[in-house]
Amino acid sequence: MDCGADAGNWPTVTVTNDDGIDAPGLRALVRVLVSVNRYEVLVCAPDSEKSAVSHSITWRNAVSVKEVEIDGATAFAVSGTPADCTSLGISKALFPSTPDLVISGINMGSNCGYHIVYSGTVAGAREAFFNGVPSLSISYDWIGSTSCIHDYVLAAEACLPIINAMLSEIKNKTYPQKCFLNVDLPTNVAKHKGYKLTKQGTSIVKMGWRQVTSEAQGGKMLSTMSMETTSSTNSETEDSVMSQEHRLFKREVKEAIVDNNDTDCRSLQEGYITVTPLGALSHAEIDCQAYFQEWLPGVAERFSTSAL
Repeated sequence: MDCGADAGNWPTVTVTNDDGIDAPGLRALVRVLVSVNRYEVLVCAPDSEKSAVSHSITWRNAVSVKEVEIDGATAFAVSGTPADCTSLGISKALFPSTPDLVISGINMGSNCGYHIVYSGTVAGAREAFFNGVPSLSISYDWIGSTSCIHDYVLAAEACLPIINAMLSEIKNKTYPQKCFLNVDLPTNVAKHKGYKLTKQGTSIVKMGWRQVTSEAQGGKMLSTMSMETTSSTNSETEDSVMSQEHRLFKREVKEAIVDNNDTDCRSLQEGYITVTPLGALSHAEIDCQAYFQEWLPGVAERFSTSAL
């Protein structure tokens, strides 16, 4: 990378994801970041798809790391999860310093509502937040019949003002340390309605299970937590008898439930780029707190073993 005379003062951005280091969303993001010629770009991402692994980590086993050629960046593919990749990337064990900013994405599919809990993309940013490093996760609402690979480039370019603003605040030591950001871009990103500050909603794609006769039966789901609900939910005729000792089941999409409140998923569907501050934990609603404030004191007395 042609860093120029001021390269030593450039902020360092580490990129990870959950779709894998070869995913077009990550590659588009890295190309756009490199083209700006203002950042030192490092990549530490899974060597294969790790979608929907949430915040799982590799604990007992070592992970393998292999250098990968990506123009303008220093890049490594890791056998672990997105959280592993972020942890390794900010640890100074792989790179010489801790980055100024961690970006996880661009994910194939949106990450709104309850899907944030499942998301490996969001976990990549959350792991940085756990360790005091500013971060954001980026997801694009990919729809197979509408979207194209170039939309990832448009999504990355649309996020540049947010990235630049964050780095400016980080440099000035004025960036808040009690949250990280989750950004979702609408399907028609070329005609987005601008940025909108949102909060995490309760939208979710309800899943069911059906028995299958082989691993391949039923096809492979898209690498996204916002799966299209046009998938077939009809049971297929079994073409062989499975033994009771070894049966196979696969998930299938049942229905999409979108909350009607002014939250991330609804705003995304309306065409906005949603910007949602997240913390480490999801706090219970205030009415639940009030209920258990009254409920807990009487538990030991009313429901002890001797009282039953």
